[in-house]
Amino acid sequence: MLIGLTGRNAAGKGEVAKYLQTRSFYYYSLSDAIRDEIRKRKLDVSRDTLIRVGNELRQRFGPSILADRIVELTQPDQNYVIDSIRNPAEVAALRKACKDFKLIRVDAPLQARFERTVARRRENDPVTFEAFVALDNREAVGDATSQNLVEVERLADEILVNDTSLEELRPKIDILVGRLLTNVQRPGWDQYFMDIARVVASRSNCMKRKVAAVIVLDKRIISTGYNGTPRGTKNCNEGGCPRCNNMAASGTSLDECLCSHGEENAIVQGSYHGVSLKDATIYSTFAPCLMCAKMIINSGIREVVYNLNYPLNDSAFRLFKEAGIATRQLKLTT
Repeated sequence: MLIGLTGRNAAGKGEVAKYLQTRSFYYYSLSDAIRDEIRKRKLDVSRDTLIRVGNELRQRFGPSILADRIVELTQPDQNYVIDSIRNPAEVAALRKACKDFKLIRVDAPLQARFERTVARRRENDPVTFEAFVALDNREAVGDATSQNLVEVERLADEILVNDTSLEELRPKIDILVGRLLTNVQRPGWDQYFMDIARVVASRSNCMKRKVAAVIVLDKRIISTGYNGTPRGTKNCNEGGCPRCNNMAASGTSLDECLCSHGEENAIVQGSYHGVSLKDATIYSTFAPCLMCAKMIINSGIREVVYNLNYPLNDSAFRLFKEAGIATRQLKLTT
């Protein structure tokens, strides 16, 4: 899960981020990229400089640049809290990167935020209420490539009110984040196995198309295979297959192709290791061709789940139907 934090100056975003770090969330701030740029320019880090340089980066590289850089640092098996979200394009980039992204607006009364600002005694922070309000208003609105907190706040999925003490804020965080984590959805079994097949396909050495299959019995993977030249021969991407390396047109020169198909290799691997495939399900990133269809039927596999259609597989599906093999398409969602 990615949790994004937005809100006005001294609302308490930093305190929320610190607390979530104690709850196994990894922390990033979009302002870190701005600070790095400020240091490269050998400028003093101040709130005004952060705003100015941040807007310059958005104008130069696009309004989502700060979020894009943070997304590159995240991993899908970890939870993150991301601070200092100030532009709607940053929200869009984070939502695109993670289906479980939630934006939390941390809110507090204006007077309370001013008093916190004065109490923390940061250099260059406003020291009068009037100056504080002026800065607050300046950060609130902007164009497509600058800070625009008003628009970001409208995009918030949740509001966390921090109008008392940290001791009272922390239980609120626990309740809110606990509810959000409970709603994170695991992939279903079909999606799980098809996603694994896609990762297996990345090992393919075929020049033309990367295809893979995983064979599953009782929700357990018993064999995998990806397309490529036979064991002990030169890899296709090293010149091993004449057809693929000559970039033959689809459906032509098939007699010159030395690459075994992903389904074929998954079935052969099962045989090689003495694993029975009877009553198993095969998940393939491509619909099986006629040759693989015959192997699937004769191996005892009872169901075929595939991602993309293969353009020459009408005969294969007629044969599946005649043999009583269940088939269904499952398109990858990501």
